[in-house]
Amino acid sequence: MTDALLEVRGLEAWYGESHILHGMDFDVRRGEVVTLLGRNGAGKTTTMKSVMGVVRQRRGAIRFNGAETIGLSSNRIARMGIAWCPEERGIFASLNVRENLELPPVVRKGGMTTAQVLDLFPRLAERATSQGTKLSGGEQQMLAIARILRTGAELLLLDEPTEGLAPVIVRQIGAIIRDLQAKGFTILLVEQNFRFAATVATRHYVVEHGRVIDCLAREDLEAGGEKLKSYLGV
Repeated sequence: MTDALLEVRGLEAWYGESHILHGMDFDVRRGEVVTLLGRNGAGKTTTMKSVMGVVRQRRGAIRFNGAETIGLSSNRIARMGIAWCPEERGIFASLNVRENLELPPVVRKGGMTTAQVLDLFPRLAERATSQGTKLSGGEQQMLAIARILRTGAELLLLDEPTEGLAPVIVRQIGAIIRDLQAKGFTILLVEQNFRFAATVATRHYVVEHGRVIDCLAREDLEAGGEKLKSYLGV
């Protein structure tokens, strides 16, 4: 696909002797929001870690902006314009919101300024001097996403951004993702909540046993709803 920002072909990955990915194939076009859907243990997070270079035992092809990254370290991949927001969020409890926000380095031109980020996340602006330990789960998730926007990344990898959050916060996260897409970011999203994914994503790849077994466009979700539920076991 000539308009693909990220191309993954035949991606395999291991943790020690455990073979997790068995030939992942998918694309993310520039400006898209794409989800990897699947049950726990399907290989979704490992795929993100492999794209980011965190999983070192991997083979296949991962091309970003046409450049092969499979042999590169995570810091070099980050400098090309990819940022990862892990499920664990990684908020530093001893630092306040502003300090957490400004901790990651700007590795590439084009990142948002702190003021622009706080305009996008008004709740964080209100809590700018609050320590990480005093933030709610939703505020921590907003901060985790906000923190990578200053780096200059073009492709954002978001791992389970709605996990454990109240419905009202989930809707806020959805609005933020749509706003980021409107600003020109490309987003690869790992989700189990396909109802949420349906509100933000253009296309959905279904992952099972470390490979993509189906791809559904947004307009196909209603017709393929029962099939998707069977895939996800819901």
